[in-house]
Amino acid sequence: MRTAFACMMLVALALVRPAFAETLSFTATLEGGNEVPPNQSAAKGDAAVTFDTDSKLLSWTVDYSGLSGPAIGAHIHGLAEPGSNAGIMIPFTVLPSPIIGSRTLSPLEVEGLTTGRLYVNVHTRLHPGGEIRGQLVKKQ
Repeated sequence: MRTAFACMMLVALALVRPAFAETLSFTATLEGGNEVPPNQSAAKGDAAVTFDTDSKLLSWTVDYSGLSGPAIGAHIHGLAEPGSNAGIMIPFTVLPSPIIGSRTLSPLEVEGLTTGRLYVNVHTRLHPGGEIRGQLVKKQ
């Protein structure tokens, strides 16, 4: 009887998820003035991002308006501090606003997100380097 109880307890403990997992929220305000170098675009945008620390799943919604033309690309770039440029880390497959998607992050991408070194960028023909940009920052 004791052996059966001990086995049941071990199985129960193995099925319990760690209490340390959480969902983190990040935001970004996308503007031409955040680009490097800055531009005078009147376009605006916002990004809302959640990250599940257990599954490593990043989910995003990016809304924008007022671009100089259709978006020709949109991505999360990193690793870069505000005021610096970096390569594409997470390309978005949907470009019209709102851009909605999700992806499991690599350890390097997790590090970039949690240290504030990822940014959202929307590109147009007039601004191929990026028309609007916003650094992802953790919501308090």
